[in-house]
Amino acid sequence: MNRRRFLRHALAGASALALAPAWLRAQAGRNGPAEFTEGLRAHPWLAGWKSVGGESFGPSTAQIEGRLPKALAGTYYRNGPAWYERAGLRYEHWFDGDGMLHAWQLGEAGISHRARMVATSKFRREQRAGRFVVPAVGSRIEGAESIRNNDDMNTANTSVLCLANRVFALWEGGSAIELSADDLATIGPVAWRDDLAAAPFSAHPLRDDDGSIWNFGSLDMLGGTGLLIWHLDRQGRLLTTATLKDEQHGYLHSFAMTARHLVFVLTPYRMIEGKAFFERLRFAADLPCRIAVVAKDALDAPRWFDADFGKVYHFADAFEHGREIVVRAARHGNPSAARSPFSAAMRGEVADSDDPVDLVELRIDLASGTARWVETGIRGTEFPTFDARADKPGRSRIYAPIRHGLALAPYPNAIAAIDVRRGRMAVHRYGDEIMAEEHVFVPKPGSRRAGQGWLLGTLLDPVRGRSGLAVLDAERVDAGPLAMAWLPYAFPLGFHGAFSQQA
Repeated sequence: MNRRRFLRHALAGASALALAPAWLRAQAGRNGPAEFTEGLRAHPWLAGWKSVGGESFGPSTAQIEGRLPKALAGTYYRNGPAWYERAGLRYEHWFDGDGMLHAWQLGEAGISHRARMVATSKFRREQRAGRFVVPAVGSRIEGAESIRNNDDMNTANTSVLCLANRVFALWEGGSAIELSADDLATIGPVAWRDDLAAAPFSAHPLRDDDGSIWNFGSLDMLGGTGLLIWHLDRQGRLLTTATLKDEQHGYLHSFAMTARHLVFVLTPYRMIEGKAFFERLRFAADLPCRIAVVAKDALDAPRWFDADFGKVYHFADAFEHGREIVVRAARHGNPSAARSPFSAAMRGEVADSDDPVDLVELRIDLASGTARWVETGIRGTEFPTFDARADKPGRSRIYAPIRHGLALAPYPNAIAAIDVRRGRMAVHRYGDEIMAEEHVFVPKPGSRRAGQGWLLGTLLDPVRGRSGLAVLDAERVDAGPLAMAWLPYAFPLGFHGAFSQQA
């Protein structure tokens, strides 16, 4: 097939990249900063959703409590939405904020931090205009101007990919945006191949044992159905792509991977008229999830399974045991609330979460062709991470922020190391006032046994107005941090990060 015709064939029956699908043509929002500011005065923890006031910060030296391990050296990159307000208007959806990339530099000299807005075409356009002019996925924008493709509204606000000394800010609906690893200056979008410019490259790529990268892009983001599968080598060169077709609309934010297979769980949904994408979207709890199991050496021969409805944003580990694939996931209990997490906080209002999240297992029986969800009894976990080096199936510990004991905010205030197989959990509670974000696992240099490493996790202390970084021994989480580093200022909560051992 002619490469330049690839997307036209992949999206047969869907909108072309140069056309704006209906979900990009959102209308006006009514939320304002004044209401949020009023709520913030009464509830300091709403600082987790406060807009930043500048395009860049630092470099700043963090104040360290405890002792940083000598062998831990490199940069921890974090990404998340940070710019929520313009010209008296405020986004209504957490996923809409423009991305800010953070770099925590760790080494013998201590810990330093810098942060910079990702200068996407959307962000630059709205900086020039001084107001919101680009459609958003969750908020209605009055008088939104036309766009050419997905990258015109790419916020680059979700995750980070470190690949061959290069750094990319990721969003689920468009291109990876490359930034300078040194000063976080934006270089621009990366197509991986010319005819794939602006094609969705999701925010959750997975790294294989050989260093290569697997990822997907949802064709629903282009008005179609199905997936685009990506495979890059360890240097960032495109090895292959494939399309995965399905007639049912299915939403997915991430995927899972075993040694031999990729696993995609598509949550069914329907669309109603009006408003922005996430307000028009209705997860269809009366329909089954469609599950594609794709052998890495046979991308064109997926096996499809159905399971009872379940809404998952993030997966933990996955493994094969005989003829069964087991995937661990954070499953949301309230599909309606999952469309717009912490929507009350975005408005400056206080509301306890009405979206319980359980750690569950999806068990896919390759012999019988069936799939089912199995409860683990573990509650309240999101943003799970793990060490993939387990020597036996199912032995990986899962690390996840949780809410433990009294907490000032309806948000995690602790980090847990979870042994699902034994039903055990080791917890460190940061305190009533601290808001704990995702913690990533970093292997100790030269180590081989699973769990030998550190956890790096960012924190928000809204009462003292500061953001921080915690370093814990992954094998002794309940012993508390080896070191904590605090900045003299605070940032809004982010989503995902990645550690690069290049100092």
